[in-house]
Amino acid sequence: MRSKPFARMHVWPLTEQVQSRDAFVYIDRGMQVAGWIPPAKKLARRIYFLWTVITTVMVIILLDVSLLMSYFKDFRRFNAGQFLTSLQVGLNCFGSSIKACYTFAGIKRFSRAKQLLDRMDQRCTSDEQRLHMHRWVARCNQVYMYFQVMYSFYALSTFLAGALSGQLAWRMYNPLIDAEASKQHFWLAAILEYVWMSGAVFQDQMADSYPIIYFLMLRAHITLLKQRLRRLRTNTKLTEKQNYAELINCIGDHRLILEYCSTLAPVVSATIFVQFLLVGIVMGLTVINIMFFASFWTGLGAAIFLFDVIMQTFPFCYICNLIMDDSQELAYCLFHSNWLDADRRYRHTLRHFLHNVQQPIIMTAGGVFIISMSTNVSVAKLAFSVVTFVKQLNIAENFRE
Repeated sequence: MRSKPFARMHVWPLTEQVQSRDAFVYIDRGMQVAGWIPPAKKLARRIYFLWTVITTVMVIILLDVSLLMSYFKDFRRFNAGQFLTSLQVGLNCFGSSIKACYTFAGIKRFSRAKQLLDRMDQRCTSDEQRLHMHRWVARCNQVYMYFQVMYSFYALSTFLAGALSGQLAWRMYNPLIDAEASKQHFWLAAILEYVWMSGAVFQDQMADSYPIIYFLMLRAHITLLKQRLRRLRTNTKLTEKQNYAELINCIGDHRLILEYCSTLAPVVSATIFVQFLLVGIVMGLTVINIMFFASFWTGLGAAIFLFDVIMQTFPFCYICNLIMDDSQELAYCLFHSNWLDADRRYRHTLRHFLHNVQQPIIMTAGGVFIISMSTNVSVAKLAFSVVTFVKQLNIAENFRE
């Protein structure tokens, strides 16, 4: 199994040892490439620090400066389609830089979350539970590779659409190479721009995919906890003392789940808040570009970009909705467990646990917005408002003229 290409995307057999932290194998490698996860050895960490500085300066700082400079230096050379392509990407890049900073600052929290998952894994003793974990680990790695393909395809398609039409895809300011000097200079500038933008797209991919992967694993353990609650006091071979110990273990599982959420909440809250602020405007600009100014090939790149923007918020909001439903089901599973004829100590502990488990698991963005599908739809409506505003004022027709 280990010899297969992208082996972690496959469900490993029960003969192999799989942990929840194996769901983050690919995304951890991606963060290492991005300069966010240093190696363990001290000497290697010092060398790696230089790579972190390079990626931070080039992708987070200079890329944004280059996009801003292009608006001041080459604004008159932009046609409407180029300007919208640059503007939609520029706004997303500024937001991506902020998200990357928050994600980089939260690396220690990711490590703490993995330690909590290791403790949750200790409760997965049966083959049924282990197989459940194997499937979710494979699913999380598949999600990461899906993001990798879609984000990389956007950068490549936009680069090719611009280069083959004789134009720089993003028209980033580059004082070192004059793209108009010769054909060789143009292709050198276009390739450099593509590599540069690919770095920003890659970091954006890390910031957008980690909430989905980490909370998919949370759902996996919530599902297992629901199964354990349903089985409470169903095994006639166990004594009341052993049944009480099982209840206490379930309480411990619930506490680990809540601690896991509180560990990741600050960094997730910040990154999703930035996405909510920008996603409506960016989507609106992209739709305008596709409807009024894009050719077939540039429109294809814009459509892929639009789909990638939707992926920044929609999947995670959907997962948060599922987790809220799961947290309510925990209370139902506990209430409908076999507790009526239990002793007084068991029923007293169960009542306290039932009170605590009724509190829904809710994630917020910046402490302002509840991360849910309804919030995501409300934010996305801004895109239609932007398009309607442009159509009513005939701005697109004036640009064409």
